Amino acid sequence: MRDPLAKLGLKYPLIVAPMAGGPSSPELVIASSETGALGSIGAAYSTPATITGFVEKVRARTDRPFAINLFIQHPQPQVEAAMIERAVAATAKYRAELDLPKPQFSTPYEEDFDQQFDAVLQAKPEVLSFVFGVLPAEHMRAARKAGMLIVGTATTPEEAQALEESGVDAITLQGFEAGGHRGIFDPSAADPELGLADLLAQSRGKMKVPLIAAGGIMTAADIRSALAMGASAVQMGTAFLSTTEAGTSAPYRTALQGVERITRTTRAFSGRFARGVANRFMNEVDAAAVMPFPAQNKFTRDIRGASAAKGSPDFLSLWAGTGKGELWQGSAADLIGKLFAD
Repeated sequence: MRDPLAKLGLKYPLIVAPMAGGPSSPELVIASSETGALGSIGAAYSTPATITGFVEKVRARTDRPFAINLFIQHPQPQVEAAMIERAVAATAKYRAELDLPKPQFSTPYEEDFDQQFDAVLQAKPEVLSFVFGVLPAEHMRAARKAGMLIVGTATTPEEAQALEESGVDAITLQGFEAGGHRGIFDPSAADPELGLADLLAQSRGKMKVPLIAAGGIMTAADIRSALAMGASAVQMGTAFLSTTEAGTSAPYRTALQGVERITRTTRAFSGRFARGVANRFMNEVDAAAVMPFPAQNKFTRDIRGASAAKGSPDFLSLWAGTGKGELWQGSAADLIGKLFAD
């Protein structure tokens, strides 16, 4: 089996996860790649111009490889007026508390994927990664022609099989322990809740492409364990959230402090399952008032933004995995060096 990362010339078998919405700052991507890992731009919510500007900042300070990550888009959900009314009513008290007006809510609910993809093609990162499904064949051909390594994300062996059949170079196996959005293909499906060890055990031997382990990996011992179970590399996100370079907001950093972080999965913030630190919004929002993804994600954006501006973690999506222990407060380079000291 060929190693998809070998041609990248990485010093370490590590991908610093794409964490869209702030944590994956240009500084974190630069530091990760410069140190010998693969930094990742979380571009799922970005306009084409933002993607271009982000890449320019990264390339101005490093010539090392990096990845750009996108969300595979599905048909826009049908959101009935009654559904919107329920969501508005359910969140009215939070908007009042945050001094926000009644939301003006309309389509589109997300950025245009084709325009985002064109910006990625122009940027020509060494790696294109994605979640939520299979990259359409025409996009696969274009990415391949541009010379990009293509990495999909799976939460089940069946999803991994579909990705391999589509022609990806490698597959990130995302265990149930992982922070942030679950990579489940069907946005309305139940979560398979497969842990990383089981997912690796059920997938290795069946896949011809290399596997990247993600979910709950926090320490050097976790890395060794994942590699011993057959992964070619690991992907880590939560461990880097409190590093100096991360764009993690102050209230988010505060919520991450301590050895124990109580996390669970929720649809409350975006309409898709995602794992984060439990907070007031997650605990109080009635599932019946949650719209499908990505409508809910757009609908709660003003609440999350105002919460961050006020320094409150109560209404933030505090994405984090199940890993325990104090998070590293220093530089990403020093964390990477510590993880691979042996």
